[in-house]
Amino acid sequence: MKKQLIILIAAILACQCGRAQEYSSCRPAPENRSFRSEAVEKTISEVCSSIADPKLAWMFANCFPNTIDTTVEYSEEDGTPDTFVITGDIRAMWLRDSGAQVWPYLRLAAGDDALRKMIAGVLLRQFSCLNIDPYANAFNKGPTGSAWASDHTQMNDWLHERKWEVDSPCYVLRLAYGYWKATGDESVFGKSWKDAVKAVLRTFREQQRYDGPGPYRFSRNTDRAFDTKGWDGRGAPVKPCGLIASSFRPSDDATVLEFLVPSNFFAVSTLRKAAEILEQVCRERKLARECRDLADEVESALRKYAVVEHPDFGRIYAYEVDGFGGAMLMDDANVPNLLSLPYLECVPADDPVWRNTRRFVLSESNPCFFSGKAGSGVGGPHVGYGWIWPMSIIMQALTSTDDAEIAACLRTLLATDAGTGFMHEAFWKDDATRYTRSWFAWANTLFGELVLNLYEKKSPLLAELFQ
Repeated sequence: MKKQLIILIAAILACQCGRAQEYSSCRPAPENRSFRSEAVEKTISEVCSSIADPKLAWMFANCFPNTIDTTVEYSEEDGTPDTFVITGDIRAMWLRDSGAQVWPYLRLAAGDDALRKMIAGVLLRQFSCLNIDPYANAFNKGPTGSAWASDHTQMNDWLHERKWEVDSPCYVLRLAYGYWKATGDESVFGKSWKDAVKAVLRTFREQQRYDGPGPYRFSRNTDRAFDTKGWDGRGAPVKPCGLIASSFRPSDDATVLEFLVPSNFFAVSTLRKAAEILEQVCRERKLARECRDLADEVESALRKYAVVEHPDFGRIYAYEVDGFGGAMLMDDANVPNLLSLPYLECVPADDPVWRNTRRFVLSESNPCFFSGKAGSGVGGPHVGYGWIWPMSIIMQALTSTDDAEIAACLRTLLATDAGTGFMHEAFWKDDATRYTRSWFAWANTLFGELVLNLYEKKSPLLAELFQ
């Protein structure tokens, strides 16, 4: 892995030192790539040939394959695939990130058996992780321990981190459903899958808090308030109402109010997807019914508790609620967030409450929306005030039907790469040469997904020049 990091840094530095103007590839050399897919290579060639703007084509060619170029560790044992996916510069596998990183490749998997097996290996690894500990958000490749072993929670050597985030198992269920629909392969849905769904259901029910706070608690010795939980590691009190408590957000920051609305929407959507697999593939009708019943219960609670009246935007979705009537009106850059709900198939794109919410999120009424000389977009407390996440700008484009808005997003994304040819975690609102995380595969692959979507929709934007 040190060799991979050195290779990637060398490629980035080469791009920054004059070669970026020639738009030379910033990918590792073919022999140093961690995985190869013929379908991905063919797609890069086809999409780039349709893009008029040379920098957009260059950045797509760098970003779209970044996950398989640099983060995938694939192996087989007795013909069974196993895939460990790191986030980039952090050598651990987040359930959320790994599911999102390989998601854009699903549409190519049916025509590339190597790619299909690699994604199957991700799923099998994720099922195993959920069966080790459904409360954990990030895992090691083996039982090697963690720098966070001193956290005050039930750590074990397989865990990199144990922050309870509702979206983590949801990303596994989403990828499982997407894989099944894209490939028709049912071979991954065996005992490990069914045990993982049972573990997720049990955990979701525990975190509805009907019988008290449940077995999970977390605290950390830290000077970052969002890296630990108050109230003896349980978080602020909630009134049980059907919603599922999430101790942390998709940013890995602590929630303020425990019922995280976007993640509860995501749970509804993915539980129903899991139920379809269980019923049609596994013939597990009772388990499927349990998934649907819980989804219905959470959806009913969302309708009752998640919608608030805003003085300027009307009825919008809150970001967090507590069941007592308290609500946090904001949106964070990390997905799932309120902005991403149609992208994740949680609400229809024409949902009037979401339309109002989207206007709120992309305005200065959202305390996490920042504007500056370099651009505008959503950030969050994980990096701090004034830092804009390219992921939020990508999601703004992915949830827009307005070509002018999408073009503006593309211009900002092209102008804020700091000459590296890649997305970053965040850039400073007034100076995009100040950024965090030069190797963040999820953001890179999500950018690739945006461009690929435009290509598949035959968008006229790809024929434009954005520089």
